[in-house]
Amino acid sequence: MAKELNEDTAFKLSIKTIIGAGFAIATLAGMWFTLQADIAEAKELPANNWNPEWEEKLPDPEVTKMEFDMKDQMIRNTIMTTQDDVKEIKESLEKIEDKLYDR
Repeated sequence: MAKELNEDTAFKLSIKTIIGAGFAIATLAGMWFTLQADIAEAKELPANNWNPEWEEKLPDPEVTKMEFDMKDQMIRNTIMTTQDDVKEIKESLEKIEDKLYDR
């Protein structure tokens, strides 16, 4: 049977629960007022004044074959260097393990 709420109904709340609820309410109120202040500030900022004519003055972002080849070669060199570094690290690790385990 369900309990009926009336004038004689009592709730038991600990001080810890009341403080936690108060802290949660204060946090939410603070977030609300901060959000409202940010919205008001954003309304005062100037609008984005992008002019489509500016796009016509920008150079075309073309990637030349030479630039592509140079970047490709740079990436390949970086990969090879990294591969050599990994080999050196593996050799050093093997030496350390040999010393550690008396192999």
